[in-house]
Amino acid sequence: MPRTRMRRYVAAVLVGAGLLASGCANPSVGSDRDDPTKPVTLKFWHGWSADGEVKAINDSIERFEDLHPNIKVEATGNVSDATMNQALRAGGDEAPDVVSSFTTNNVGQYCSSGMWVDLDPFMKRTGMVKEKVFPKTLLDYTRYKGTQCALPLLADAFGMYYNKDAFEEAGISRPPRTMSELKRDAAKLTKRKKNGDLERAGFMPNFRLYQNSPDRFFAQWGPEYFDAKGKSRLAKEPAVKDFYRTTGELVRSQGGFDALEKLRASFGDEMSSQNGFLTGKLAMHLDGEWRGLMLNDAKAKFAWGTAPLPVPDDRADTYGRGFLTGTVAGIAHSSKHQNAAWELVRFLTADTDQVVRFANAIHNIPSTYAALKSPKLDADPTFRSFLDIMANEHSTALPPSTNGGQYVVSFMDFSYSVEAGKVRDIDKGLRELDAQINADTLQAEN
Repeated sequence: MPRTRMRRYVAAVLVGAGLLASGCANPSVGSDRDDPTKPVTLKFWHGWSADGEVKAINDSIERFEDLHPNIKVEATGNVSDATMNQALRAGGDEAPDVVSSFTTNNVGQYCSSGMWVDLDPFMKRTGMVKEKVFPKTLLDYTRYKGTQCALPLLADAFGMYYNKDAFEEAGISRPPRTMSELKRDAAKLTKRKKNGDLERAGFMPNFRLYQNSPDRFFAQWGPEYFDAKGKSRLAKEPAVKDFYRTTGELVRSQGGFDALEKLRASFGDEMSSQNGFLTGKLAMHLDGEWRGLMLNDAKAKFAWGTAPLPVPDDRADTYGRGFLTGTVAGIAHSSKHQNAAWELVRFLTADTDQVVRFANAIHNIPSTYAALKSPKLDADPTFRSFLDIMANEHSTALPPSTNGGQYVVSFMDFSYSVEAGKVRDIDKGLRELDAQINADTLQAEN
């Protein structure tokens, strides 16, 4: 279950603001003068923890060792960003050589601190042209201010899951493509009990629901978080107020915030058999590509399909877009075996057969052009919807920042207050949010 990592999302970005605050100035210096053909043992730290994930990464390592018999890899799983960065600050023989993270928001810190090395020299020496290997959006979230300190290691795309049986019952022929269609269909699909409580929501926009953090749904508007100088510009971004207006209208059309929150309280854990969509309490649901595998494993009792999330009516030509994120991999600055470490990073991220086999194994999106086109890739049409989202030119990822994902946490907290009706002056609140984000960024840079 690749989503075990998403449950650490908030924790990861919260520690992000402090990753470099203490002892970050002089990370241990490693070496890029090693001979990658000589016998060596590399330490690889990653965050995967579920049995299927761990097996898939271990199988990948075995394939690498078969190709490079002189290099042995000791893998350690379930490692958080905080633990990894503590080890990199300390350096020494116990620190990892190859590192990975599920938190793309922290790439700005990895690159600016120097604790993850710049990979461009390694790519140049081995003839890799990154622009021909990786989609631009994925390259954008693996570099910061010109430093490519990470590469994509599979990706995640967010779209819509919908209950086909509920659609047929409501007389709806296809998934909604615009926000006005989403509001109309959500109201049609909402069911109430005799006492007036909600039995099923058409589409629950509540920001605390599973993967529904506001940044993911907001991606359908294609917002710009920062200006050219790196200053937060949410108060100047027209899409923000339209986003809050749309989610507010969705909430009111289905009984109001309190009614939806009462229904949400009846859901089980996201990864359990009592998931709100799996139990039929949600007719449409924002989620990632991995959910299809879980629905199949759970033998869902209704027919379901996938589609891109709707877009604003005035951006109808961008339909097909979605929010992108993923795992990133790099080389620790303290590693004394950086050339050998590069061979492992290059294999995991750019070897087409490896990327396809790993993507199929954990039901994630491949992160290279060649793998996305491979005939060996899972051909399930419900999975293919997410491949199309990945390929859409309008799909976006969160921009990296010096202080990692702290700005996302601030945006989330503000959004929680907005949806609960606690923000009376949106314009003033957004100006204050910009000021807070800018202050946090300035503190991180100093």
